[in-house]
Amino acid sequence: MGFSLFSTKNRIINLVLNDHSIRFLELKQSTPPTAQKWRERFLPPGIIVDGKIVDIDSLSNILEQCIEEWKIQRRSIRFIVPDPLVIIRKVSIPADIQEDEIKGYLYLELGSTIHLPFEEPVFDYHLLKNNGKTQDILLFAAPEQFVMEYAELFTSLKLNPVAADISPLSLYRLYHQLEKSNDKEILFTVQFDLTSVNLCIFEGSVPMVMRHFSLPFNIEDWEYNQGLSGLVEFTYIGASEELVLHFEDIFREINKLVDYYRFSLSNEKLDVTKFLVNGDHPMLIAIYDEMIERLEVPVEMLALTSDEKGKASVPSSLLIPLGLALKEVQ
Repeated sequence: MGFSLFSTKNRIINLVLNDHSIRFLELKQSTPPTAQKWRERFLPPGIIVDGKIVDIDSLSNILEQCIEEWKIQRRSIRFIVPDPLVIIRKVSIPADIQEDEIKGYLYLELGSTIHLPFEEPVFDYHLLKNNGKTQDILLFAAPEQFVMEYAELFTSLKLNPVAADISPLSLYRLYHQLEKSNDKEILFTVQFDLTSVNLCIFEGSVPMVMRHFSLPFNIEDWEYNQGLSGLVEFTYIGASEELVLHFEDIFREINKLVDYYRFSLSNEKLDVTKFLVNGDHPMLIAIYDEMIERLEVPVEMLALTSDEKGKASVPSSLLIPLGLALKEVQ
């Protein structure tokens, strides 16, 4: 699963851009997953907003500086399609449509019997149940215009985009590579970042539903600096009550999505069996502890440790690009 827009081979690097950062990671080995090097650059507010490039000149200039500083000129890249652009939707099609005809059928039906909140999508699909009359599929879609803006920007800077993916699949790929996955579990992933939260529920390895929420972000409420690890380190200096209110809103959304999955998607046959927490929010540990207190289902924080003391070998904020690095290029 993913967006099959590109094809080529090469030594590939992995880029993740969101509303507040550009991250780069290069994989050293996949078993166990080990990063060779990484870097991060803070993006000032207003350059990317809700996953869409708003100020392409500023982004191009910053990205050009990063490419030179990180010495990644003319490299092949994988990148993450920003979460706010992605839709995951379950649809039914006639069962007699052959597998090699499905993509063509979807192209014909998009906009008529299959409705998305944007025109001209780039999409992929995953086969679900076939009851003899209808074939259920899971449709992954994003507006081609905005996805191609990223691809064309990379190309203009002499990078070579070879694959695009979505963040929940990258996180699950790493989770599976670490041999933590279970085909029978219902996994609820919570990606808690500085400016947004992404929620996704998996049945086995299949992401059945995803919801994305922006977090209010006022740069004046934060102090930040480039840390020795190559990542940007944030410290909150604003009113703590504001953060608590934002967190409460997200906890309500988590409960609403659990109920939606239980009662609407699974018809009370299945329920969430585990929460997996990840992200770059500076208060992620406190959020994780609060989830353990509030939720009856086990909560786990995905982490890579390098020694018996439990020291993280890769920071939590880089687990998405690390999972992206494990994606095979077709």
